[in-house]
Amino acid sequence: MAKRCGLAPSRIRFYESQGLLQAVSRQTNGYREYPEEALLSLQIIVSAQNAGFTLDEIRSLVPADLTSWKHDELIVGLERKIAQIEALEARLAQNRANLQALIEDVRNKPENMDCAENAKRLMKRAR
Repeated sequence: MAKRCGLAPSRIRFYESQGLLQAVSRQTNGYREYPEEALLSLQIIVSAQNAGFTLDEIRSLVPADLTSWKHDELIVGLERKIAQIEALEARLAQNRANLQALIEDVRNKPENMDCAENAKRLMKRAR
């Protein structure tokens, strides 16, 4: 399974231990034997993590048995994540604007003022 999905075996075992994959059977040599749908489950888990979902969020939205999706809960969870992303984008845009303003203030310091004095001036203004 690790070769097929490109994940480390330890990561797959971790997802299993976290209840994100259905329990698997063992071969006589102790190797895990994953069902075919485990590959799809792993792809969904990785994609969800890449989209910013936590493992707890994934666990609540993605059923271990992929045949038992809860459509309405999935939509609500996805919309909630979009709202979180939008809030983060707004905070990042504000941070960017603040940093750009600070850069302009640093660049436009009075010519007769050294950097340390300018820093004090800017800190005083920031309060």
